[in-house]
Amino acid sequence: MEFFLLLLTSGIAVGGVYALIALGFVLIYKATSIINFATGEFMMIGAYIFYTCSVLVGMPAIPSFIVVMAGAGLLGLLVERTILRHMLGQPTISIVMVTIGLSSILTGVAEMIWTSDFKSFPPLFPRAPIIVGDLIIRSNLFWGFVVAMTTVAIFALIFKYAKVGVAMRATAGDQMASFSMGINVRSMFTLAWIFGAIAASIGGLIIGNIGGVQPNLGGIGLKIFPVVILGGLDSIGGAVLGGFIVGIVENLAGGYLDPLVGGGAKNVAPFVVLVLILMVRPYGLFGRKEIERL
Repeated sequence: MEFFLLLLTSGIAVGGVYALIALGFVLIYKATSIINFATGEFMMIGAYIFYTCSVLVGMPAIPSFIVVMAGAGLLGLLVERTILRHMLGQPTISIVMVTIGLSSILTGVAEMIWTSDFKSFPPLFPRAPIIVGDLIIRSNLFWGFVVAMTTVAIFALIFKYAKVGVAMRATAGDQMASFSMGINVRSMFTLAWIFGAIAASIGGLIIGNIGGVQPNLGGIGLKIFPVVILGGLDSIGGAVLGGFIVGIVENLAGGYLDPLVGGGAKNVAPFVVLVLILMVRPYGLFGRKEIERL
């Protein structure tokens, strides 16, 4: 039972970080209906920016964190203004291919700037493990979960109560109606990319603190994709629930099934759960059902 609870709590902690990275997908999709396959690379760039500030430059953690958010926001702005804005009205598959190409470009740029060598972060959180009863939780997992959930809550509050968040929600619901009401739809697109890049980059900072950073870290973006699909592409709450489901399933499969089958179950299990849920709920747990008339 203790082993099960340890796997469960670790899965919840990891799932919270997955939810934050999935939020990077959701924020962009909600406003623009674009699936950004470069989200993992945004995450990786954010981790490298923090490494540069904290290790190479020697800045304290909080200023480094602020630089990460500013750099991520600038990256999202540049991508939307210089690339995606010119793709408005183009077929969806063309935009998807552009984001896939962008992921390769960002990976190559990261290798040129920081090389392909593994980089480790200085400790961001207290080293002492968190003890809850008989359970011992790694401090970087626990505090990473706290930071991730705090960030998700902030974005959720912005979307629900802030004027700009309401405008972004309106844009996501009906772009033409939003435009007729005086909302600058293009500015909402830009903000969506900025927010999505910031969310992914903070997730990258947490992942980098747990396991270090190297250019292929962006590959975790595809690993997060089941989280996004499970919850529904346009649901913040769905991203959180999907993150918890994937994190828990992944940990339980790794703890119980990997020793029996020789490994690999941990990576496959989330996709099995994804297929089973989509057979019942094709639009995800909280996704918006769309009806197309032919």
